[in-house]
Amino acid sequence: MPHTLFIADLHLSPTRPDITDCFERFMQQEVIHADALYVLGDLFEAWIGDDDNSPFHQQIKAAFSAVTERGVPVYFIHGNRDFLIGQRFARETGVTLLNELECIDLYGTPTLILHGDTLCLEDVDYQAFRRKVHQPWLQRLFLCLPLTWRRKIAAKMRAGSANANQQKSSTIMDVTPQEVQRQLDNAGVTNMIHGHTHRPHIHQWHQHGTAYQRIVLGDWYDHGSVLVCSAQGCDLQTRNFTHR
Repeated sequence: MPHTLFIADLHLSPTRPDITDCFERFMQQEVIHADALYVLGDLFEAWIGDDDNSPFHQQIKAAFSAVTERGVPVYFIHGNRDFLIGQRFARETGVTLLNELECIDLYGTPTLILHGDTLCLEDVDYQAFRRKVHQPWLQRLFLCLPLTWRRKIAAKMRAGSANANQQKSSTIMDVTPQEVQRQLDNAGVTNMIHGHTHRPHIHQWHQHGTAYQRIVLGDWYDHGSVLVCSAQGCDLQTRNFTHR
């Protein structure tokens, strides 16, 4: 059956080979049979520039190349951990980089796809941080730094983010319903798919007589999380890790 796959929030890192193994199996055994794969951000735990050619990054890029070279299109939307992925990565993998908001035709259903961090408006501190690090001049300056400096800065920022998140309520770190509705209305669609919050669920509601659906992708910390969509609908599924 023709189908399209969606994933997000893998947070791939050399420190989690179990996640990497699950991802590679998924690419080798499932993605090659799909109509397309959409990666909705936070593929990596951190991305400090396309010039970081570590063996681990080469391994992940090879997994994408193996799929795209077989003719399966792969699309990528930046997340809050890997917003510095650029055109060099795209050229080396065959992946197509999308805008932070994209409307796609999902088997006849217009659907808005995004990472999801822009929906969490109650997390005021994060939104201020996001506006800062998305300034083009600051990104250009960061990418001019030596790789060793960038690694240290990224590690410090991740540690600060983890500490800050421990102090935040679950409500603040979830989406703002009014912003979800606003984005859907602006796009003129009734269906949305996103990640970021790590709270996999298919939300359905009615407003002014119109049915809406928002699908939240899961993270890959404890198992793989995949959304499988076809003309018959969408199904959130998990993939088990292989224990070494």
